[in-house]
Amino acid sequence: MPVFDYKGKTMAGAQVMGSLKAKSRQDLERILRQNRILVSSIRKKPTQINFKVGTGIKRQDLSRFTRQFATMIGSGLPMIQCLEILGAQVESAEMRKVILQIKESVQGGSTLADALGRHPKVFDQLYTNMVEAGEMGGALDVILIRLAGYREKADGLIRKVKGAMMYPIVISVVATAVTIAMLTFIVPVFAKMFAGLGSELPAPTLIVLKISNFLQKAYPFIILTLVGLVVAFKLYVRTPGGRLAVDRVYINFPVLGNLIRKSAISRFSRTLGTLLSSGVSILDALEITAKTAGNRVVHDAIKKSVISIAEGDTITAPLKETGVFPPMVTQMIAVGEKTGGLDEMLNKIADFYDEEVDAAVTGLTSIIEPVVIVFMGIVIGGILIAMYLPMFDIIGKIG
Repeated sequence: MPVFDYKGKTMAGAQVMGSLKAKSRQDLERILRQNRILVSSIRKKPTQINFKVGTGIKRQDLSRFTRQFATMIGSGLPMIQCLEILGAQVESAEMRKVILQIKESVQGGSTLADALGRHPKVFDQLYTNMVEAGEMGGALDVILIRLAGYREKADGLIRKVKGAMMYPIVISVVATAVTIAMLTFIVPVFAKMFAGLGSELPAPTLIVLKISNFLQKAYPFIILTLVGLVVAFKLYVRTPGGRLAVDRVYINFPVLGNLIRKSAISRFSRTLGTLLSSGVSILDALEITAKTAGNRVVHDAIKKSVISIAEGDTITAPLKETGVFPPMVTQMIAVGEKTGGLDEMLNKIADFYDEEVDAAVTGLTSIIEPVVIVFMGIVIGGILIAMYLPMFDIIGKIG
């Protein structure tokens, strides 16, 4: 949708100017007339080429905006004033730009949900649907508070999972870098020294020397191969079958799969429960939850649940078939369906699995840390011992 710059006057004679998205000049003129603005000029903005990757807006910025917006709306402040205050005080320049564009859209006659929907990279379908339900039900303040709580808990879950993975990844990268550096720079020094001895070298030393020679000669090929494998993997993951296969491996992976499974269940339960308690219909809530599941196995199970409900059945049978959801979860969902308290039951499941994720993160860290350290010791220590074995033989012969 094109963006137009406009200038005009209010009925009181005050000069106004700004930018708005509209289908055409005539559409913009109609919107401005509805807001009692006499248009003096309208100019279409030239299309700008933007090479920026992503939105430049952090998850924490969006969560903070939602919480502050909910508090202001709950205090009775007009929506336009809330958006002006938030736009003025937000630290992120990209977030400020988005807030001001939302304010202009609302001033132009759009609903808040429509204004948010014009920024799908910032406000996902879950966000806009909940806001729309709040506007239609006259409970926008309640919905925003609920949405703020959902985002804060979801962000906390993501931080926990990332935190659990960060330490072993950093240690593994450092160990790999140290090993490559030793094989590339230190081992060749020993190789030159051993070449002048003229004696037969032990088998471990010969193996390390051959690996070192291979790395020095074939490193361009190795780099190209690694890059090719990464690109091929990303292309494979983009296909529906590839995404499903990879996500299934993730869920069933030893130790780490337990954490991924529990975080997927928590995210599913929290998202669906929040949508249902906000007044979104069960079919729409399931469609949105499927798109935000973050795992293809869970996504396909939710899609089957949509078909199951449309045919008059329950959502529990497709969830059981995946093997992702434990019997306790499916039984609690079944009880929630029968009693009419599915949203409350889902939120209880989410709270329980948030605690389970905490325990899984602690357990994963305690397991991976010693394993990585032992692995580093074996690899680096093995290289050093292999390099010193010929010296021990020489010292023995001299003795």
